[in-house]
Amino acid sequence: MRVSPAKVCDPHRVGRMNEYTLETELWLPRPRSKIFPFFAEARNLETITPPWLKFEVLTPAPIEIRAGTLIDYRIRLHGVPIRWRTEIAEWNPPHRFVDRQLRGPYLLWHHTHSFEEREGGTSCQNRVRYRPRGGALIHWVFVRRDVARIFQYRQQRLKELFGTRSS
Repeated sequence: MRVSPAKVCDPHRVGRMNEYTLETELWLPRPRSKIFPFFAEARNLETITPPWLKFEVLTPAPIEIRAGTLIDYRIRLHGVPIRWRTEIAEWNPPHRFVDRQLRGPYLLWHHTHSFEEREGGTSCQNRVRYRPRGGALIHWVFVRRDVARIFQYRQQRLKELFGTRSS
């Protein structure tokens, strides 16, 4: 099993605001046909989100995922309740999908999920472009660590769920 740790890349200027990028890659020893359906079920995000966020999907089930689907969530970030709404901006099963925040804790959240068959398993890749409220200081003090911890937890949970070959 290969894991690329969550890493926050250097910011680049977008207008007057800093935009940051987080990239992760996790290889799982299961075919894409077994991995992608897990991500196609919005409620599974509750399973791979750290408990300290108290993450909850608010959109009633069933949620039909396609381009344009809106999904509402509730989280607690440092004890503060926050509602979050994302839109599935791109849906290309079983290869990739993109969600973007319409309302929530960031000025920008654009998350690309990619799935590639590789070496008898699936490479799950995340690329998140984000711009936190509060600028560079808030990013340095809180956001960069929080985002990295969230994705590290996600990788650990995915390894627990899919990390062994099934018979």
